[in-house]
Amino acid sequence: MERPIDFSHDRHMLCGACGHQWPVDLDWIDRWDQAEETCPGCGITCEHEDSPRVTVDPDDPALDDDRVARFFWYHTTTQPDWPPRNFDPAASLNSETRMRMGGDEGVAEWAAGQRAKALHVGTYESAVYNMLRRMRDQSDQGSQFYLYRVHLPPSVTVREGWVMDPGNFVGDVPLADVCPPGVDVARYLNVHEDPGGLSLALGRDVIARVQRLAVPLSGAWNESWVRDAIAALKGAGGTAVPATGRLARLLQPPSPRVVLGRELSAALADQLPVNLRDKIASAAPFTEGDDPEQWARCTSSLFGLISDAGHVLAALDQQDLREVGDRPARS
Repeated sequence: MERPIDFSHDRHMLCGACGHQWPVDLDWIDRWDQAEETCPGCGITCEHEDSPRVTVDPDDPALDDDRVARFFWYHTTTQPDWPPRNFDPAASLNSETRMRMGGDEGVAEWAAGQRAKALHVGTYESAVYNMLRRMRDQSDQGSQFYLYRVHLPPSVTVREGWVMDPGNFVGDVPLADVCPPGVDVARYLNVHEDPGGLSLALGRDVIARVQRLAVPLSGAWNESWVRDAIAALKGAGGTAVPATGRLARLLQPPSPRVVLGRELSAALADQLPVNLRDKIASAAPFTEGDDPEQWARCTSSLFGLISDAGHVLAALDQQDLREVGDRPARS
């Protein structure tokens, strides 16, 4: 079952000071982050220790236990075989690294901890957010990403209710911390990608099947925008104008072509919800030496993941199903 995809949907806020809960749009949240809005219940701003935070929509259909296994869930990664069927985190360690980790015993303990970590899946929106975040913050701009559609078995057991995002600063979650014995998946409030949405923490043996699609889609760019962008960039000068004044020795000014690339990217990003604009602009920045044609196609294709999700899902529908889990059915 596919849920409606809407990157600009309203969020729900919950005040830690007065308990007031109410829906807001993304523009309100943007103003809130700049201390331009207050809690309508008690009047505090974002600087307050107990100020309102994004919370789960009480009408989110994923709160229905019976629907969790029926929904499609998503994940983006640079791994071409996620999740690997026979996961061996120590396979790539050389002898020197193994010795530094305490030999075979230390490596075995570390590997067991890695295998015990929960996997994360969420909405389509959260998967796209995750990819853009990695491109911006983890130097993955040139990496090939894959979008995975995750199918869960109908016998999956869901933890009651939902929990706050349990991940540490790198997102790691020991599976046993959120899924006690007898529980297969736990819903948690996603506060980083698609804030306010529900994501799942689960074990790899709970995933029944996946479909994989290389993203952004090849050939999925807007031909008109790409053609105009290429012509404009090729017509702009590629030589920077020398800086003057005291900072001339410290700052290398951008060329007119780089300045134009930034303007083109910003204009495209301005068509997106406010919380996505800086993410997509910084995920594919135009830099000195970039090929205008390649950059324009990549940038337009990234934009299409958000503006034309239906096209992406239609392409995903055509991908083969890969069996992952072999967990026995519950009696």
